Amino acid sequence: MESPVIDARALYKCYTLGNVQIPILRGIDLTVKKREIVALMGPSGSGKSTLLGILGGLDLPTSGRILIDGIDITRLPESKLAEIRGKKIGFVFQAYNLVPTLTAIENVMLPAYFVKGQKKNPEELLEIVGLSHRKNNKPTEMSGGEQQRVAIARALINNPKILFGDEPTGNLDSKTELKILNLFLKLRDDYGSTIFLVTHSDEVAKIADRIIYIRDGRVEREKNVEKLKN
Repeated sequence: MESPVIDARALYKCYTLGNVQIPILRGIDLTVKKREIVALMGPSGSGKSTLLGILGGLDLPTSGRILIDGIDITRLPESKLAEIRGKKIGFVFQAYNLVPTLTAIENVMLPAYFVKGQKKNPEELLEIVGLSHRKNNKPTEMSGGEQQRVAIARALINNPKILFGDEPTGNLDSKTELKILNLFLKLRDDYGSTIFLVTHSDEVAKIADRIIYIRDGRVEREKNVEKLKN
C-alpha cells in the first residue's frame, strides 16, 4: 500500500496571549494520498488556515507530527524546512501576491532562483494555465482570474508534489472560479499533483475527492465526494 503524501498525527496549536493559552488546533489527525484532491471546510475561526500553514511547513505545531512525502518536517531546522517547502510544496493564496514590476513569465520564474533541483519550463506552465499570450504582461494588465492562474503557474515552477490553496478562488467571479477549478483537475489528472484546498465554496468542494470538515480545531467528519459517471 502506497504511503500517504501528507500524514499528520495529533496536531495541537496554541498561541500565548499574555498569561493565557489560546488553543487553535486540538488534536488533528489526517492523511492525504498521492493524486488526491482534498477540500478542508469549516466555519470562520475553526482553524482551517492555521492547519494549512502547519501542514505546508509555514508554521510549526505546538505538538504533534507531520510527514510530508515520508519526511518528518516538525523536527527539521529552518534551513532544511525551507528546502522542503521549496522542492515539494507549492502555495496558492486568495491574494495573488504577484510582483507588480515583473511580467507574468518573470513572476512564474521567481521561485526557481531560490531552490536547486528540477524545474518546470515557465513557458510550458503558462501554456498549461492558458496564458501564453500574456507572458510579457504585468499584473496590472491582467484580470484577477489571469493573475491567479499566473500564481498557480508560479507555484508549480519547482515541480512540487503537493499544491496547497488557501481560498484560491475567493476573489473570483463564478465563471472565473470554474476555470481555476478545471485547471486544478487538469493538474491532478495530467500531472499527478496532490491538491489540498481550504475553502468556503461548495463549488470548490465539488471537485474534491474528499472533504474534511473541521470545527473548533477538531476534525468533525469526513466525506468522500460522489462523482457523476459519464
